[in-house]
Amino acid sequence: MLSAGFFRSCRAHLVALLLLLQPLQVQAAMPDPIRIGVSGPFTGGSSPMGISMREGIRIATAEINASGGVLGRPFELVERDDEARNERGTLIAQEFIQREHVVAGLGIVNTGVALASQRHYQEARIPMLTAVATGSLITKQFLPPEHPDNFIFRVSANDTLQAKMIVEEAVLRRRFTRIAIFHDATNYGLLGRLDLQHALEEHNIRPVTVERFHLRQVDMTAQLQRARDAGAQVILTYGIGPELAQIANGMARMNWSVPLVGSWTLAMSNFIDNAGPNAEGARMPQTFIAEPTTPRRRAFLEAWRRATGTERIPVPPAAAQGYDSVLLLAAAIRQAGSTDGDRIRDALENLRNPVEGVIMTYDRPFSRDSHETFTASQHIHMGEVRKGLIVFAYDEDRRRAVRQ
Repeated sequence: MLSAGFFRSCRAHLVALLLLLQPLQVQAAMPDPIRIGVSGPFTGGSSPMGISMREGIRIATAEINASGGVLGRPFELVERDDEARNERGTLIAQEFIQREHVVAGLGIVNTGVALASQRHYQEARIPMLTAVATGSLITKQFLPPEHPDNFIFRVSANDTLQAKMIVEEAVLRRRFTRIAIFHDATNYGLLGRLDLQHALEEHNIRPVTVERFHLRQVDMTAQLQRARDAGAQVILTYGIGPELAQIANGMARMNWSVPLVGSWTLAMSNFIDNAGPNAEGARMPQTFIAEPTTPRRRAFLEAWRRATGTERIPVPPAAAQGYDSVLLLAAAIRQAGSTDGDRIRDALENLRNPVEGVIMTYDRPFSRDSHETFTASQHIHMGEVRKGLIVFAYDEDRRRAVRQ
């Protein structure tokens, strides 16, 4: 006859077994996450852009997951620092595809990294949404007839559009005719220089000098002296924050004051901080200026403050573009009803429902023939450094932003 102690022992063992099985049951009930690769420069001179972008991506992902994910599955970010190095970016793209099995890529800040690494996404037929890099060739690398399907999309203002705005600012609005171009030796700087020269040619203007500099170069005296000797009235720039600060500081040391007008990177925190008062008045195209001009933008700025503990965004356009890229990808996966790369690409090229982002409401932003969210300058504003902040250079741009 079995004793009461025996039954108590069995009951205790059964309870213990159920407790052990409970985590396994919960785990089995959880859906597999949708894995998304996020790469950018999170260290080094380009890191203000990369960190801003990454935080924007994280904020959007957290919001999507809090609302139930997409197709009932949470987004899971796989993040890697590409250090703004082409070879590193290439290795990361291969790792994402072969080992991490991502369904899409987001990010990439540097044009050279994009051109070197996005081939792997293309060959794997996995969509890549470039959130920051602006080189005009990025979305044109894999066009028909050689490549029937293009898997590279972009959520930033390409350099052809930016160069046109930069030249219009210098030539039409401010009436300068003697123009110097300063550019870095990267793919970004070289291609940006060409875009500036082409834009100037439309106004029958040739630059009085074109000056090249290297990353981490700290002395711009020779280049600046040549520009001053040539009678330059304005300097148009294509580079990133640290070297742009050297240009501004070099002019101050020479007691030479001409305006700086350049690409969106003049908004980088390491330009503003390193140049200090010498950054004042610099102007640049911006897809997003950190002012609460709409309820959507106010909510984003509040989310940034909650997530980071600070109001300052190192590079506001990078943060906003990263955020919006997640929303566009989520909309495409939702419409496709699948994480298959071809079906996501098809959905991106024909998004049926508008997507309300921070920068704009995206209404069919992509098509089979165009993988650029920005095809004109109506959503790009001219920013200016004032007292260490990026603000609207023109009140008309602020009024336009309120309506968008």
